[in-house]
Amino acid sequence: MAATKVSVETTADVRAWRELLARHADITCALDRALQTHHALGMSEYEVLERLAELPDHSAKIATVAKSVHLSQSALSRVIARLETDGLVTRDVCTQDRRAVIVCLTAEGLRRQAEAQPTQREVLADRLHAPLIKSCEPID
Repeated sequence: MAATKVSVETTADVRAWRELLARHADITCALDRALQTHHALGMSEYEVLERLAELPDHSAKIATVAKSVHLSQSALSRVIARLETDGLVTRDVCTQDRRAVIVCLTAEGLRRQAEAQPTQREVLADRLHAPLIKSCEPID
């Protein structure tokens, strides 16, 4: 197989991409660890609670929530099932479209989101502007 010439720009793009992936992994792990330790919530669970808390009526179609938290519908269904088991959300059939399901934040869900928000914000403030802990150097 013939060697492909790689431009300097491509190499810089690959390094930037790897740095972005490393930063995402670092922040995601830190968020998950802090939220789980202090609030018994995973990062995805917290994100669902926060997105619902931001809405005027604290409810939305599951498809709408899926887009805003960047989860597949099946992954979101599992997250919502855990939140529902914990009494943090409820699920109801949409009255306008019986095929759609509405997820609603409960009073307890709103309380838990508000309680966890300072932890989430602290981790974001700490990690978004910190240098990367892991190196993105090539593997030999």
